Amino acid sequence: MTDAVASPEIGRQELTKLAVEGFQRAAIAPLVRGNRSAPSVRASTGSFPPLDEYYNALFTHFGPQRWWPGQTSFEIIVGAILTQNTSWTNVEKAIANLHAAKLLSPPAIEKVSLRKLERLVRPSGYFRQKARKLKAFCAFLRTEFRGSLKRMFATPTIVLRQRLLGVFGIGPETADSILLYAAGHPVFVVDAYAKRMLARHGWADEKSKYEDIRWTVERQFPGNTRRFNELHALIVSTGKQFCRRSEPLCGQCPLGRYLEEGR
Repeated sequence: MTDAVASPEIGRQELTKLAVEGFQRAAIAPLVRGNRSAPSVRASTGSFPPLDEYYNALFTHFGPQRWWPGQTSFEIIVGAILTQNTSWTNVEKAIANLHAAKLLSPPAIEKVSLRKLERLVRPSGYFRQKARKLKAFCAFLRTEFRGSLKRMFATPTIVLRQRLLGVFGIGPETADSILLYAAGHPVFVVDAYAKRMLARHGWADEKSKYEDIRWTVERQFPGNTRRFNELHALIVSTGKQFCRRSEPLCGQCPLGRYLEEGR
């Protein structure tokens, strides 16, 4: 995905300012390794293998994840919004309802009544808020990009991320999910699974901010959209099967040996 074409609403001066701020942030963001808390299987503190080594271990164990599931880019965006504070199983039920009602397009969601949309996305939880969020995104797409996902995706990453964060109901994790999985931009998604795993292995602190963790990972694989996509999906699988919130199965995890080696 190229970042060469900016939206006509963004002037050259504003784009330059945002780009400079982004690169400055990348340069000064600290490698967050302050809290090395981890399960008791970790013997001692030592050197860190590169994240590429973690990636290879997970990929060897799990194989390609082919994430994010969705028939279209817009369906992926809908899923990214609906998955907030719920399981993917519940999201699948809501998306199935939207499919059956033939409402998986921006114009259709804008046109349908809010009450009906709420009813359709109810399985995903917080259905009233999520229905409003879907409508807010579709209105944003229409007003800012003339309803064109292609035009939106062609906007430079730094600019598009800031604009997405200005949409009702879209926070950093949702914005980055849209950027990575739907638009193909090189960003890393920091969800609860990622933060937990990276904290347990010393790459982050339990109190680390979202942006600090994101920059820490993105510096490891600069501009590598495919690697960010696969790594995040692999971490999710690891979190579900091994790196649990309580009683983690470190001895069975493909990353367990790094804790045992104290690195």
